[in-house]
Amino acid sequence: MDGKKISAALADVSADTDPTLRAFKLASLCTTLFRERGIEVVVVGGSAIELLTEGGYTSGDVDFCLLSPPTLGLRERQEIMGALVAEGGPRSWRVAGMFVDLLGPLESLARTPLRNLEGPYGAIKVVQPEELLVERVLVSVYPQPYPPARACARALVAVALRGQVEVDWPEVSRLARLPQYRVLPECEQLVRETANELQLVSPFDSTR
Repeated sequence: MDGKKISAALADVSADTDPTLRAFKLASLCTTLFRERGIEVVVVGGSAIELLTEGGYTSGDVDFCLLSPPTLGLRERQEIMGALVAEGGPRSWRVAGMFVDLLGPLESLARTPLRNLEGPYGAIKVVQPEELLVERVLVSVYPQPYPPARACARALVAVALRGQVEVDWPEVSRLARLPQYRVLPECEQLVRETANELQLVSPFDSTR
């Protein structure tokens, strides 16, 4: 993207009053600028859940991990983000009134594919919802109860149960059993509670 297109895109992001649309547009813009340098990034964490739930949960920032290459020099990070008139760095910047974080290489144990969303300035890669769910459940209970992570997980479960986001529930179970997570009972409980509130059947019950 040339300077004029970037400026117009930044103006578009800044003018949007919907926080989720702002995050969506900014994620698309950042992803495209990294991709033009041969670098693939993935939206992760609460930011990914915000995009997948279309605002059912709001994170307030955009978090990326590196997909390829797994490392990126500090100078190159600053040059890419400099094109967005970003402030700060080398891992967290402020762009168009929002924070953009580059957290390091992607850590994913999921066997399901990354999700792709078509953004206004280019496609966005989003980490697997199965991994997101199990990760949020872990954070919600260890090392101590953390209600914001639980609320985040519930928002993702709700859209999945309504069929708005496709989730591979056997893969959720597999991930939750892994020694890296070990949260299968907690995950099943959260899904059942959410299903009961929505008057739906939990996928963990329907498969037994």
